[in-house]
Amino acid sequence: MKIIGLLGGVASGKSLVARLLAELGAGVLDADRAGHQVLQLPHIMAAARQRWGEVILGPDGQIDRHKLARIVFAPGEQGERERKFLEELTHPEIGRLLSAQAQQYAENGKKAAVLDAALLLEAGWDKLCKMLVFVDAPLESRHKRALQRGWTSEEFIAREAAQLPIEQKRAKADLIIDNSAAVEYTREQVERLWQSLGD
Repeated sequence: MKIIGLLGGVASGKSLVARLLAELGAGVLDADRAGHQVLQLPHIMAAARQRWGEVILGPDGQIDRHKLARIVFAPGEQGERERKFLEELTHPEIGRLLSAQAQQYAENGKKAAVLDAALLLEAGWDKLCKMLVFVDAPLESRHKRALQRGWTSEEFIAREAAQLPIEQKRAKADLIIDNSAAVEYTREQVERLWQSLGD
């Protein structure tokens, strides 16, 4: 089974490309969802509470990702230090979950799975991938999409700054999908990619 890793800037449309591939029959390895699950593991919760206290918990006693994001995406060295701690704490577990999921898809006869992870290269998950696809969209459109998601401009800038520069990601890609126009245009490119994988 081939694993296709998606690269791109914040709000470039990686989730859209993952969804279009899923519609064609690919399994989806969602690092964001795996991240949610990992934050509920007792030893991760204990380490997070020890580091940041009760302020990161929601009314349900679980880790509130928005409260945690405010800490780890805070500007300056402090935010960077906290983000590094969180990544070192969670990335190994997320990687294990993604590998197990990929194994399951392979056993179920999927010809491909798509890995949608914001920090794909930073976490070293590109090693799981047979192919890397860069989803391209202009900064202006990405910024607009991020605002539509309810983020502030500051949050968009902070999240973008927490990732590798766009050009570095683009340089790593085997294929570029242009997501600057209508969804149909993106869909055509995704279908061509799917056909190129063979059976």
